[in-house]
Amino acid sequence: MKKILYTAIFMASLLFSYTMDYDKKTTCVVRNLQVSKSPEWVSKIELVNGKKIFFSSPKSMFEFYFRPGKWFDIGVKSEEEMKDIVVTDFATKKPINARGAFFVYGSTETSPAGDDLVAFEKYDDAKIFAFGHKGKRIFGFNEVKEALINLLNGKI
Repeated sequence: MKKILYTAIFMASLLFSYTMDYDKKTTCVVRNLQVSKSPEWVSKIELVNGKKIFFSSPKSMFEFYFRPGKWFDIGVKSEEEMKDIVVTDFATKKPINARGAFFVYGSTETSPAGDDLVAFEKYDDAKIFAFGHKGKRIFGFNEVKEALINLLNGKI
């Protein structure tokens, strides 16, 4: 019985696990930075056609997410073409589903892209981080708007 339970848990972990399968030459589509230099910030969008697009931070990923047509050479027109959106959990350094993540805004931590959103899988981890790093607010994925990304980029 235990063997069946452990097998089921293992299979479920494979089903819901994500990878950050980049190499030393992989660059951020938005900022043209090598993502391997700051692995705690790496984000990725995997398209339904299997193509993987990497970003130097959650902010860069959101820039692409909101305006994929700006990078016309990638060939993405809408969110419907995006299968998985993955960010790195700042606490555990593990890849997590961005759509279920919590993002801390306004902290003292900066990414290679400058002021950024710090990603966490668990709300409690985001709350503890925000308290210790002067974070101003915690957002869920759907609460992050293009105006916030523009603010972080100094466009407002």
